[in-house]
This record gives sequence, C-alpha cells and structure tokens, in this order.
Amino acid sequence: MNTFSEKDWKIFRSKIAGWQEAYMDKLNKEYIKILSGEGNPSDKFWELEKRINEDKKDCGVCCKMSRSNQFYIMMSLLNEGAITMDDLEDFSDDLKDTIKHFAGR
Repeated sequence: MNTFSEKDWKIFRSKIAGWQEAYMDKLNKEYIKILSGEGNPSDKFWELEKRINEDKKDCGVCCKMSRSNQFYIMMSLLNEGAITMDDLEDFSDDLKDTIKHFAGR
C-alpha cells in the first residue's frame, strides 16, 4: 500500500516519536483519573491493568516501524485519536488524500 514519497517517509519518521509521547501523555492522564476516582482500590487497580493491556497494543504506544507499514500505522494513529488530520499538514497532498479517503473524512 505504501506508494508515498521518500519525503513523506522522512517526515513520518521525524514525527512519530512526538505523536507517541503526546498520546501516552493523554493515556497517563486518563489513568490518573481512574486511580483518583471513587471506588475500591482493587477495582481501580484491575480497571487500570485492563486499560494498560488494551492500550499497549495501540500504534500510539508502540509500533513496528517500516516504510511498508507507514500507511497502516498512520491510519491506526488516526483511528486511535493519537493524531488528527491537522497533524498531517506537512505531508504530500497524495498522502493526505489517501488517508482522507480511507478514513472517510
């Protein structure tokens, strides 16, 4: 699926770490809310454990970087809420149009 330019790949590589850090910061704030909420400590612990196990599978947390997976990683990031279409402003129109098409936006 990856027919995007070398420039798009370089931009992607330069941005992915920042996107992931911002996404994990968002998750950490959600975890704090879980731990700070009402309820039994054990219930909060197990709820948090469940969330972490689900969230660690997100591309916003960890992904196998390869140029052939760039499109799929970007779609996952978009679907997870780790990035928005605004985060793609530096990319080529071809990449943005393809992402918009498959994201239904």
